[in-house]
Amino acid sequence: MASTAARPPLPPRAPIVPPEDLESFQQHLNKSTRILALLGAGLSASSGLPTFRGAGGLWRTHEATQLATPEAFGRDPGLVWQFYSYRRHKALQAKPNPAHYALAELARKKDGFMTLSQNVDGLSPRAGHPASQLKLLHGSLFDVKCSDFFCKYTESANYTDPIVPALEIPTDESDPTTISALEARAELDISDENVALPELRISDLPRCPLCKKGLLRPGVVWFGEMLPTGVINDIEKWMSDSAKIDLIMVIGTSARVYPAAGYVDSARAKGARVAVVNMDRNDAPARGLYNGDWFFEGDAAKIVPEILKSVIGEITEMPDAAVEA
Repeated sequence: MASTAARPPLPPRAPIVPPEDLESFQQHLNKSTRILALLGAGLSASSGLPTFRGAGGLWRTHEATQLATPEAFGRDPGLVWQFYSYRRHKALQAKPNPAHYALAELARKKDGFMTLSQNVDGLSPRAGHPASQLKLLHGSLFDVKCSDFFCKYTESANYTDPIVPALEIPTDESDPTTISALEARAELDISDENVALPELRISDLPRCPLCKKGLLRPGVVWFGEMLPTGVINDIEKWMSDSAKIDLIMVIGTSARVYPAAGYVDSARAKGARVAVVNMDRNDAPARGLYNGDWFFEGDAAKIVPEILKSVIGEITEMPDAAVEA
């Protein structure tokens, strides 16, 4: 006969954020009018995206500088497009997480909120983040532009997957050498010597519809390239405003590489307190944390909606732009 004794109550869950830190942060957030957010790959990791360089990252056997440079595209545009087509595919399989939606809602609630993202995965735009309050420092996987020097063709929010038929990713799971089979074994390295990527001709690759001569290339900032001038000018104009900056949130990035590190320093110089959200306490900004700053350790997808709740309320997911497309 089954026992009818009452089960002991479950112990209360530990709060996501220490209550005293949450209270002091929200008090400051509520009265802040000019807020800056700096986003990095840790935010996208919460959506299940593999990182570009880290352990288990995409194409582990290739150095990033072998693929993400203008010279690499000039030497072998087919290989570079295969790499970026795979990244586009993985980004489209991922979904914006609650932190993306929370930041988008904060932008709608606070006119003086500006977000600077180092991510190229398109998840912030897909979460409905207002474009006027989102600056993509490194471009986007879903923007394309002509590689011909004399052609200025660009296209935004191209979510076609694959962008041309020749870049379709094999999906035959009965073949143990295909990409999908490797993914099923959690081996996200599709440059494995056992995987035979198709040889691509120049005519197989996406061609510029304007000049008809140049190949289209991903609209991301490659190594050795300048950050987008328009984006940098917009940020500098916002930063140079005479008004003080109340708060900078550093989410999913160590912010130790310039220009990201410089934005933290500039915000501090204008009076900002710093709030860091990261999985690793060692990943604080280059100059460390000051008295009055906050470090929220853990998953950004859980922490960001919680700390912003006093302004944005409960999160309601918005339509996904990529799905709608």
